[in-house]
Amino acid sequence: MKVFADEEELLLSRKPHSVAQPADPFHFAYFVYFILGAGFLIPWNAYLTAVDYFTYLYPSIPIDRIFSIVNMSCFLISLIIIITLFHNSSASLRINTGLVLFILSLLITPMVDWVFVKGRQGVYFGYDITVGAVFISSVANSLVQGGIIGSSGEMPEIYMQAVCSGTGASGVLISILRIITKSIYPQDADGLRKSAKLYFAVSIIVMITCIFCYNIADRIPIVRHYKEIKKEVVKMETKEKGFITLSAWRSTLWEILCRIKWFGFGIFMIYMVTFSIFPGYITEDVHSDYLKDWYPIILITAYNVFDLIGKVLPAVYPIDNENVAVGASVGRLLFFPLYLGCIHVPGFFRSEIPVTFLTCLLGLTNGYLTTVLLTLAPKSVPIQHAETAGISTVLFLGFGLVSGSIVSWLWII
Repeated sequence: MKVFADEEELLLSRKPHSVAQPADPFHFAYFVYFILGAGFLIPWNAYLTAVDYFTYLYPSIPIDRIFSIVNMSCFLISLIIIITLFHNSSASLRINTGLVLFILSLLITPMVDWVFVKGRQGVYFGYDITVGAVFISSVANSLVQGGIIGSSGEMPEIYMQAVCSGTGASGVLISILRIITKSIYPQDADGLRKSAKLYFAVSIIVMITCIFCYNIADRIPIVRHYKEIKKEVVKMETKEKGFITLSAWRSTLWEILCRIKWFGFGIFMIYMVTFSIFPGYITEDVHSDYLKDWYPIILITAYNVFDLIGKVLPAVYPIDNENVAVGASVGRLLFFPLYLGCIHVPGFFRSEIPVTFLTCLLGLTNGYLTTVLLTLAPKSVPIQHAETAGISTVLFLGFGLVSGSIVSWLWII
């Protein structure tokens, strides 16, 4: 027998509660979820944007690609462990633990530089510790991202859109910092070192803000309202079916995965395509005689700005049709031949304008389709399983990140 065999249970679990939904004065809950969405990607964006400093320190290593594989692989493994073994653990505990680990990982790199590396090239002991810090950050990301997306999936669609918009804003913030530091600091060892320290300092401040925001979220009436709905449904389910054993949970998890498989496939395709191109191709494989070392910075900023625009658009122009969203995600495979043309086709196609246009389109479609699919997936299951559906969708995202990170190496073969 299926765990939730038909649409009737889904509709009953999603129908309005007997108590009217509380208002969200001044959109405070939206703002909190926006900040939390920005928070869990800020550390990775900090490492990504400081890659020029790490490249200076360790010139013989393809830093950005190594960081990507370590980050995405550990993120994926951690998510699998959370879903299979710690599904009953407190979301609050997971998220707070992850935020603390974020702060730890962001402190390690500047401390290692201050104590051991001191801006010197070739101190590979510092590289090993930095990779370890990326590992800690990826574990933290699985705890925080899975928890935040899972909890926002239990609420109205606008709060998932807030989280996604926050993730886009984090990239824009770091890109702005990168432009500022490149403008005010000399592009020598000392300037790159100061820039990197600024990225990590700002990231730590954002993480502390996230801890404060998350721990006041439960006091917001609309957040408490949906948590109470979930508690009531879970209580009724427990009374009807009894305590859920590990075997029963595996059956439930399988049913959830079957319900969201096409949403997950779409998410997988989005991030496989995006991360096979961004950031490796953009930072290493295209060049501009006119813009010189500003070229990758401009491209990364363009991607981040349009990714944010894409993540805001579903609030105005949503897609409710799963087939359209998944089909568009598969259609993004066209970016491969188009970007290949920017490397191998002579003339205008290799110039800055086509590459910049494609990068903007890459960011726009990434942001828009990610938000649409992440919003639709948790609503396809009963509310008591919405958090698991959200985390499971992030698992597909993780597979896409790992696959994209591996495929990105094909650009240099």
